[in-house]
Amino acid sequence: MAQKIEKEGIDAWFKLDAAELLGADAANYDKMRDTLDVWFDSGTTHRTVLRGSHAAESTYPADLYLEGSDQHRGWFHSSLLTGAAIDGRAPYKALLTHGFVVDGKGMKMSKSKGNVVAPQKISDTLGAEILRLWVASTDYSGELSIDEKTILPRVVEVYRRLRNTLRFLLANTADFDAKTQMLPPAEWLETDRYALALTRKLQVQCTADYERFEFHKVVQALMNFCSEDLGAFYLDILKDRLYTAAENSRARRSAQSALWHILQAVTRLMAPVLSFTAEEIWATLKQGDSVMLATWHVLPEQAEESALATRWQAIRAVRADVARTLEELRSAGKIGSSLQAEVTLSADAASYDLLASLGDDLKFVLICSKVTLEKLGAGETASGVSIEAVASTHAKCARCWHWREDVGQDAEHPELCGRCTSNLFGAGEAREIA
Repeated sequence: MAQKIEKEGIDAWFKLDAAELLGADAANYDKMRDTLDVWFDSGTTHRTVLRGSHAAESTYPADLYLEGSDQHRGWFHSSLLTGAAIDGRAPYKALLTHGFVVDGKGMKMSKSKGNVVAPQKISDTLGAEILRLWVASTDYSGELSIDEKTILPRVVEVYRRLRNTLRFLLANTADFDAKTQMLPPAEWLETDRYALALTRKLQVQCTADYERFEFHKVVQALMNFCSEDLGAFYLDILKDRLYTAAENSRARRSAQSALWHILQAVTRLMAPVLSFTAEEIWATLKQGDSVMLATWHVLPEQAEESALATRWQAIRAVRADVARTLEELRSAGKIGSSLQAEVTLSADAASYDLLASLGDDLKFVLICSKVTLEKLGAGETASGVSIEAVASTHAKCARCWHWREDVGQDAEHPELCGRCTSNLFGAGEAREIA
């Protein structure tokens, strides 16, 4: 029959006298004249597989059918038609389609062009996590671009940022016992409570993105959180407290309490995307067999998170302006780091009240050694905050690196400032905000 169709086309079947093939036995057979769609076999897997050969480990209807965009007229279509015919419904709850991989210029990959990127090569040279992260960070609703010169190096940088942030969280909770040393949020410093609010916002967003299968938004949210909210803000401020406060002080345990919850939440959120890295962290935490058996972390509740977030959004705007001013001083060679600077802020009434509420901790938020806050008079028309900064004329503390006038006042510790002497040998400094 195959030979006949090769010569005459499909019509050879309809012209065929069955006796040519079957002889006298032809009377026992009916020659079918129905056209069977080429996708019929795969299109009926909801019957033959989900409720047939693999019924024990499957459910019907399927949660998801996943394939390339060409399957809208193939497997997806035939599954829909047969499902509607047999059961009166689609055999799937949702469809997910993806584009096709192209090179960095959007060209289709082919060996003749020499633009093929082999997945095994990426895994062998950069690691499987980089390949997984590239897949997850790409918007698969369109074509997926990849090349080894520009796109993959950017993915490596994203991975390095995420991994380094998690390493910092692990390192700074290494001596923390959550069962005995955890403080309730009501006892945390304000920046720690704000970090909790940011973490909750991240978890809500990532959960929603996962439910929509928008993995690239999950990666983007994790990257922004680690880079902006943690790296460029919270952890940047927190380092002073972690490294200079007394070991068992409320200030340090508050920070570690927040970091522990952040570490728990982020590790679980990244697990579907960076499974090997998440498992590595989980093994270090010694919390069970696998992170894949854990659910999303339950973050502790706290009151008035929305107001807290609004308040710190305004503070961060001022902090960004101060950072630009200090960077100009550093670029001009007038200071070595922001801690060498002394800052004067002249603020309108609303801004003054906001910044004054931070008390002496304002200098920690702005990461400078001294801040003078002035309130503009009624006759002064300027609004917002004006900034002036100069290099400190005082000595630098060898321990906290702040430039302070009380460095060396304790004869027994000539290289230390007053707060470091207190943190090491006295009652410790009082901190409520940062």
